[in-house]
Amino acid sequence: MPITKEVYSDIRLTLSVAVMGIISLCPLQAAAETFDEVSPERINPSRFEKVKDRLNKWNVVIGAGGIYAPKFEGSDEFEVQPFPMFSATFGEHVTVDPRGISIDVYRHQNFSFAAKVGYEAGRQEDDSDHLKGLGDVDAGAVIGGKLAYELGPVELFTSFDKTIGGSEGLVGTVGASVSHSYRQFLFSAGASATWADANHMESYFGVTSAQSARSGLAAYDAGAGFKRVDLEASVTYVTEKSWLIQGQIGVGYLVGDAADSPIVQDAFQPSAMLMLGYKF
Repeated sequence: MPITKEVYSDIRLTLSVAVMGIISLCPLQAAAETFDEVSPERINPSRFEKVKDRLNKWNVVIGAGGIYAPKFEGSDEFEVQPFPMFSATFGEHVTVDPRGISIDVYRHQNFSFAAKVGYEAGRQEDDSDHLKGLGDVDAGAVIGGKLAYELGPVELFTSFDKTIGGSEGLVGTVGASVSHSYRQFLFSAGASATWADANHMESYFGVTSAQSARSGLAAYDAGAGFKRVDLEASVTYVTEKSWLIQGQIGVGYLVGDAADSPIVQDAFQPSAMLMLGYKF
């Protein structure tokens, strides 16, 4: 997945929803307790061990990091944004991470299909002076699926995401990834191409006559088609005490109607990420 400000917003939103969900499960009385009220006799160490065992069973990873990426897709301006990280696997079929919720629906030998639910953050014209006059692209919910075939360390995949609300767009991706572990290191690399329908392309790369008058950009119709190709590579180091450090670099390149849009300042879209986390 290309790391852009939209992805950062998805990460931030997903974590906010997760935190709100955790808070809603906590009794209000617990929030009112003070340190004076919690005596050593009331603390049961075995409770903490049980919680840690459960987190380990769920393969929970928590952490934080920073992303260096374009301000918006097609921008020639970059910024560094901090982000929180959370992922967990419940049983054998449900995974929650910053991209949303993924549920394994079918798995047979090397084939698998997963359904997913996520969120598209949209785009704000305040993200950059270059976007002034274009208005906002509203946020929306995303439903989709991913079909994958594993061949040893190589995974071939195709996925689709339909946005409900916001751009009302449909985005499809085809690609391949490979991973290799050596001692405490995990090396990964991948390549992908992304296609988008007319709704998505018009929302993010089209310029209506009204937007043209407000922004000064030329009017432009963006049609359906492939919009970008991406290459990425990452290295993850896991310590003996379950701490992990992950670094990732990515290179994206806009193509077709997306690259020709007056909104796009630079078709070349590099990014970098560094994260520190802890695996239970």
